[in-house]
Amino acid sequence: MKDKMIISKGTKYGTDPSVILTNPKFAHNLGQTIRACSCFDVKQLWYTGNRIQIAEGERIPREERMKGYRDVELIQYDYPLDQFQDDVVPVAIEISPTAEVLTEFEHPDKAVYVFGPEDGSLAQVYRKLCHRFVIIPTNHCTNLSAAVYLVLYDRRMKRQLAGKERIIPASQVLHEVRGYDEFDSL
Repeated sequence: MKDKMIISKGTKYGTDPSVILTNPKFAHNLGQTIRACSCFDVKQLWYTGNRIQIAEGERIPREERMKGYRDVELIQYDYPLDQFQDDVVPVAIEISPTAEVLTEFEHPDKAVYVFGPEDGSLAQVYRKLCHRFVIIPTNHCTNLSAAVYLVLYDRRMKRQLAGKERIIPASQVLHEVRGYDEFDSL
């Protein structure tokens, strides 16, 4: 894991797109969310609260197996939306009868995705700060890290189909050795 970051007052440190986990409960979900961010080229994962304690030099569960997790900056900070430029669009992933269904949702270019904790909903302060609300159309609630994967995959797919991101041939998709001569020799 990267060293803890010290954020200077008055400096906007956030990059877009980013993911924010509000008060997550389980370290394994934090670890899997880092992996999701790495898979879909999200450079920052912010989290709030103190329910997950990570000692300096300690690994997050399953971190050692992740390829490319070092590409994602993990930042614990209790006011993450303060760290983004005014032109970002905070998107709450939240169960709400008035939320947009992910299937029809058009992802903003400068999105910051805000997820609530595993055992609750987004706090009122985040609901007030988010401009858009999205619900994942599943029969039951998903695991927190699974929800992040679904949203980031949906973003990538829709951006590719809209011509905002290049559709990469299968031979160029993975950025790691996987044991397939056809891929690894390219």
